[in-house]
Amino acid sequence: MGKSAVLRGLGAALPPNRVTNEDLAAQLDTSDEWIQARTGIRQRFVISPGMATSDLAVEAGRRALASADAVEVGAVVLATSTPDHPCPATAPEVAARLGLTHAAAFDVAAVCTGFVYALATASGLISAGIVDSVLVIGADTFSTILDPTDRTTRAIFGDGAGAVVLSAGEADEDGALLGFDLGSDGANRELIMVPAGGSRERASGVLPADTDRYFTMQGKQVFTNAVLRMSESVSTLAKRIGWDDGEIDRVVAHQANIRILRAVGDQLGLEPEQVVANLDRVGNTVAASIPLALADAVASGNVEPGHRVALAGFGGGLTWGATALRWPEITVEEI
Repeated sequence: MGKSAVLRGLGAALPPNRVTNEDLAAQLDTSDEWIQARTGIRQRFVISPGMATSDLAVEAGRRALASADAVEVGAVVLATSTPDHPCPATAPEVAARLGLTHAAAFDVAAVCTGFVYALATASGLISAGIVDSVLVIGADTFSTILDPTDRTTRAIFGDGAGAVVLSAGEADEDGALLGFDLGSDGANRELIMVPAGGSRERASGVLPADTDRYFTMQGKQVFTNAVLRMSESVSTLAKRIGWDDGEIDRVVAHQANIRILRAVGDQLGLEPEQVVANLDRVGNTVAASIPLALADAVASGNVEPGHRVALAGFGGGLTWGATALRWPEITVEEI
């Protein structure tokens, strides 16, 4: 009892199809200049026909397990808002395909904050002594729920997966998750939503409009909330664990928009190079964005052992959260 959750391994996966801004411009009323100016994104990756979220989750999970040199874990926690099926959860299939046939496995749905919520859940399982190790995966295939005629959402989102292995250890180890700050505001749930497909629509007896099946977002309000909530969450957590803002070496925030990332950095008094960004190459990958950005930063040397790293998410619900750790010595397979 009372053990800390320590990050031991990291892995990530992208689907095979690269979609550039020029590719989108050939289909929609948009341009590379328009997309980059508003989002900072140059390209994104999407799944092939017949692929699903579980396929990406399995590959990211496999790489994280290899990075941690872990043969088996006690639980699999999958953060996703695009499960393979409405029922059952996708995590048990992912666990089975990884050979983890007796592990507890379940999904966490918190949209773009999902990975941070999943880390908190896994940390609780370890601290309570329920399991000794957890595979935490963030995976989404938002290409499957985007309106094909909407130039805004199609420019922003990509598919992907990222994963970490946590295991029981000591609070003073590099890699130990030092605390969490989590929050939500359900009164603003309509800012980020897929209106149809759930029990409320099905119980209404009214057939949904075709567009209600697709993801919707109110961009200006989301921007304001994302900057406020992520910067406040990181600051709150830093104070709780005894860090000054100036002691943070890197912030790895949800990769929503380059202007949001820069604004979060400004609020925290950080230099641009201290705010990790890889959305120019992969887009907004929802629950996968934080571990994908981490994997990229570690592989490139932007995040190094001993760095004080804060992770921050913001997404539908509304939800938000942050955690922090001193980065450990781990190897990452190149994406």
